[in-house]
Order: sequence, then structure tokens, then C-alpha cells
Amino acid sequence: MTISEKEIQADYKNRINRVFEFIDENLDADLSLDTISEIAYFSPFHFHRVFKFVTGETLNEYVTRRRIEKSALDLLHKNITVAEIAHKYGFSENSSYSRAFKKYFGVSPTTFKKQNPNRHSKIRQLESKNGQEHPDYEKYICMINNLKNWIKMNANIEIKEAPELNVAGVTHIGINGVEDSFEKVIKWANSKGLMKNPEAKLGRVFYDSIKVTKPEKVRMSVFLTTNESFETEGEIYKSTIKKGKCIVGRFEITPDEFPKSWTGLFIWMNENGYKKSAENPFEIYHNDFREHPENKFMVDLCIPIE
Repeated sequence: MTISEKEIQADYKNRINRVFEFIDENLDADLSLDTISEIAYFSPFHFHRVFKFVTGETLNEYVTRRRIEKSALDLLHKNITVAEIAHKYGFSENSSYSRAFKKYFGVSPTTFKKQNPNRHSKIRQLESKNGQEHPDYEKYICMINNLKNWIKMNANIEIKEAPELNVAGVTHIGINGVEDSFEKVIKWANSKGLMKNPEAKLGRVFYDSIKVTKPEKVRMSVFLTTNESFETEGEIYKSTIKKGKCIVGRFEITPDEFPKSWTGLFIWMNENGYKKSAENPFEIYHNDFREHPENKFMVDLCIPIE
């Protein structure tokens, strides 16, 4: 028996949102089907079907991928041992972690770290055990310098204590079709009169890094910031972006300039000695790009830092 689109009600998607949050906060814990199905208030059998329909992955595939991709970012950006990383992401032994990592990236964690000194390059999963092509050092330095110049010319960067943001959002998986999620939020907000508030802003928060996650699996939330009270409805759910210190880059950019703006901002972070915190990067929009004479976004790109 297959599951149809009509069977995935908004209530189901909101239950899956709770699951996403629980997994993100407990990657070192027991994330078995029985445990997680209880979080979603589904039977294990029904949860398995719903989760795979929403994500395109089984629960085990999703959890393993999240653990491995998060660990890959730690290997690139943090000075901790493979044993510490294995423990951090719920692997009982280094050997089981190394096997899972090698199955995903084609090399051991130690080899992966040695092969990827260019931390700002996009990491592609290996299609074979014959190795992976990486940009050579000169090309990499040229790329870095170009992005540093881009940031100087196109961004106003500040370190700010960002306030807590109450948001109404919908989950979106993949980089394609995100316009539909924005339309859902806007339509809902207009029906509640929330868009009339001049302090209401649209935005996105990213739970995956496109550097290590396939574009079609990147999970994000499209949201509206609001200080007004509201009731959840349909796919709309309540969430909070925690207050804290952030690197905030103000940009005026076209849609295709977002990737280099984000990469350039992370380069600026490293060049200036800051470290990203455990919180997720997010965007806050200050205009409707369709009303801009050059179809540009006026946007804050925000990296939470320690």
C-alpha cells in the first residue's frame, strides 16, 4: 500500500518537524525507530511510511547522513580527535564510525581531513574509492581572494547581539521549489494580517551545509518573524531563533549571488578569528526583490558565533 499526497496532512508534517528538532538536538542518543516514532505519536510502521514520504529517506538513512555530514564539518573546522567526534555523534566505537564515514565519503575520516585542506570548497561525496578531485592550491587561493574582494565591495559586516526571534515557519527540503514555501508563509501571514506590521520580516534558517549535503536533501525553514501572538495552522509551526552574538552581513544581491555571499562571509569569519556556534545560520530579508529595480534582495546573512 502506497502513501498518497492527501494522506500527508499538515498535522503529520508538524509531527515530523518535532522529529527533526529532536534528532538535531540528540545526535549522540538512541535514535531508533521505536524511540523516534514515540516523539511523533505514530506507530513505528506508520511513522516509517510517513517519514520516508516527507524526506525521501528511511529514518536510519536520515540519521546516519546527519551524523556523518555533521562530523565531516567538525573534521574540517574543529581541532578535535576522530575518537571525540565518533562519541559526539553517537557511534559506540571508532571503527563503526570510520566504516559509516567511508561508506558515505569513500575514505576514512583521517584521510578525508588530509584530502580537504581547502575548507571553503564544496565537498562532494565520492562515487568511487579512486579518490576525489579537489581544486589545486593556486586555484583555491585565487577563489579565496576573489571572494574576499567580493565581500569588501558588496557587504557591510557587523558583529551584533541578535535578539531572540519568534517565527512562524514551514519546513522545506531541497534547494528547488523554495518559492512555494515562501508563498505558503506569505499567504498565511496575509490572512492573519501579520504582514501589515512593519517589523515583520521573511527569512530562512539552514539546518544543513550545502558544502557537504546534496542540494536535494538540504533542510531549511522558511519563516516570518513576528512579535504578535498567533495560532499554528496547517503546515505553519512556531519556532524560536535564540538570541546571541552573530556576524551580520548586509547585502544587496541577485538570487544567484547568494552562494558566493555566504561563502565569502564564512571566509571573513575565519580570517577575523571568529568561530561559528552550534546554532544555525539564517537570512533576514528587508524587501520584496520583485519590487527592486534590479530584482535584488536586501538581506542580512547571519552566522551565530561563540
